[in-house]
Amino acid sequence: MPRLPSRFAAVILCFAPLFRERSWRHAEVLLVGAILSPGRRTVTSILRIAGLGRERRFANYHRVLNRAAWSGRAAARVLLGLLLDAFAPRGPVVLGLDDTIERRRGKRIRAKGIYRDPVRSSKGHFVKASGLRWLGLMLLVPVPWAGRIWALPFLTALAPSERYSREHGRRHKRLTDWARQLVLQARRWLPDRALVLVADSGFAALDLLAALARRGVTCVTRLRLDAALYAPAPPRQAGAIGRPRTKGARLPNLSEILADRATPWRRVAVPGWYGEAERTVEICSGTAVWRHAGLPLVPIRWVLLRDPQRRFDPQALLCTDAAQDPLQVVCWFVQRWQLEVTFREVRDHLGVETQRQWSDRAIARSTPCLLGLFSIVALLAARLGPRARLQVSTCAWYHKKRPTFSDTLAAVRRQIWAEQGLLTSRHSPKPAKLRPTLREGIAYALCLAA
Repeated sequence: MPRLPSRFAAVILCFAPLFRERSWRHAEVLLVGAILSPGRRTVTSILRIAGLGRERRFANYHRVLNRAAWSGRAAARVLLGLLLDAFAPRGPVVLGLDDTIERRRGKRIRAKGIYRDPVRSSKGHFVKASGLRWLGLMLLVPVPWAGRIWALPFLTALAPSERYSREHGRRHKRLTDWARQLVLQARRWLPDRALVLVADSGFAALDLLAALARRGVTCVTRLRLDAALYAPAPPRQAGAIGRPRTKGARLPNLSEILADRATPWRRVAVPGWYGEAERTVEICSGTAVWRHAGLPLVPIRWVLLRDPQRRFDPQALLCTDAAQDPLQVVCWFVQRWQLEVTFREVRDHLGVETQRQWSDRAIARSTPCLLGLFSIVALLAARLGPRARLQVSTCAWYHKKRPTFSDTLAAVRRQIWAEQGLLTSRHSPKPAKLRPTLREGIAYALCLAA
């Protein structure tokens, strides 16, 4: 196994208490090998890059995923603590929630289903995709060397299809049910921190928002322009008979407020707008009670948003903290785009959708581990010096000002390879001699891996 630099070992060893001693030795190889491996992240590929291509007991490494006793939820708690210590030691904790589809095929992948492909579909074009649906909870924090917000995954859950639940005699849980469980789990881990959840319109459900608001979680999502909004219930008069009122008079729809020329608009500058440094937009805000028959009441602050240059359609946002500043609500919501960036990065650079596990337990563990690897790489890079992590891969035809995740991953790999003696100073009189197993791993990385 490649030797770890001491600055990296302090992070990796935080996960050792979650495993038995023998299982941890195998898990550590898989973790370090997954960072070094190019292309596919299969167990065999990881063993080759680690110089264990002739290991006869290779099945022990497969058992880490399909048989060994360790808790992914406990690992998520350790990872969250490390991320907060490194990137958000104080202030409100901003979390992002979104789902993604891992495109997998095969008769033995029983939890897969048929879903709408969010990338290829549009308003007028519906595209289906077969695969596994994952729900990820990520920490939204500014990364100093990248100069922008990153979405760092720490807790991921598999949401099986309705067909899978029916065939196994289980009650099918909706995506909002899984979302409530994930966020409330984070709330239990962080009882003394203010939590802000940013999600898309798929999670703008009254039962979900009400359950999270009762636990002190501030939610920011999209809001329908035709949502039924009401004024707060008037004070109950003395001697009144019957149940107390839960809502006041019906308020105009947000679509009517948007079309009304008398609506007062305020022009604000939103930093970090979807990859841009800043964008000027117009907002209008107010408070109301969102209600639907048979569902809980949720007091909200709504924010209407439009572009003076008409580059995007007007949209509405909601925040379950009615006292929150409207500009802050918009700034929180635009950070949600970083979740999509993370999903793209883990597919391009960490091999999601290339693993080949077939057992239910291995499938349920491998993808959350690869998503968590994104955050582990960020933690390792935070322990590098400014000069090492600010190296940007540029060329004559591509000028990049800030390092991206690919540059961060390259910096971490460079530090690990340097520990093996592969990268030495040009002033060194005697270059280190590489071990034969390490030479085989390097040859695999350079010659055989696609």
